[in-house]
Amino acid sequence: QVQLVESGGGSVQAGGSLTLSCVMSGYIDDGHCMGWFRQAPGKGREWVAGIYSDGRTTYADSAKGRFTVSKGNAKNTLNLHMNSLEPEDTAMYYCVADDRFLGCPSSQPGNFRWWGQGTQVAVSS
Repeated sequence: QVQLVESGGGSVQAGGSLTLSCVMSGYIDDGHCMGWFRQAPGKGREWVAGIYSDGRTTYADSAKGRFTVSKGNAKNTLNLHMNSLEPEDTAMYYCVADDRFLGCPSSQPGNFRWWGQGTQVAVSS
């Protein structure tokens, strides 16, 4: 059983930066994808970014150029560095993981078996 615990959320003004972190515990295959979804109030879950165990990354168009996903110094940690934040980035951010695919799967929530509880990000204008 994989467990994911996020941290680093908070409130920031537009144009500011935040770094989210996720710590994974439990057994997962060496070939796995870790990533981030977000969900704004009244909206569905939206893919943000992910990284496969070989280092390949994938980003949603809304995240390209502003967000960077990376593994931490320990292989079971994941970071999301968010710059130039906008009010539209306000959401609950969820860490996700899955090991059934070669590479990060398509950005559908159902493709990820394991989810964290989420960390809230609020961006004010």
